[in-house]
Amino acid sequence: MSLRAAGDPAALERYPAEHPDEIKNISQRGQQAGAIAHRFYGAEGQIMVVDEWPDPASFQQFFESERANIEPIMAASGMTGAPEVTFWRKLETGDEIGWAD
Repeated sequence: MSLRAAGDPAALERYPAEHPDEIKNISQRGQQAGAIAHRFYGAEGQIMVVDEWPDPASFQQFFESERANIEPIMAASGMTGAPEVTFWRKLETGDEIGWAD
């Protein structure tokens, strides 16, 4: 799953320092809900989340249950409008690297 939105990557990186437990707690609840992997990425004016979940329904259920906790982080990061969420299917090409940690 990828989630992209306009936003301020630097503001997102500052957020955990100002709210030390919030993102960690959401991440832990995500793992309990089935998240396999999770990363934030930033580019000029863009924030992207890349997650691996067992299926789209698992992510959607988690996101809805955490919406009240996630939306303030999105707002503090300057994210505007609805994020673009895409569910991807892993292709079997035999050249995988990473995701081990």
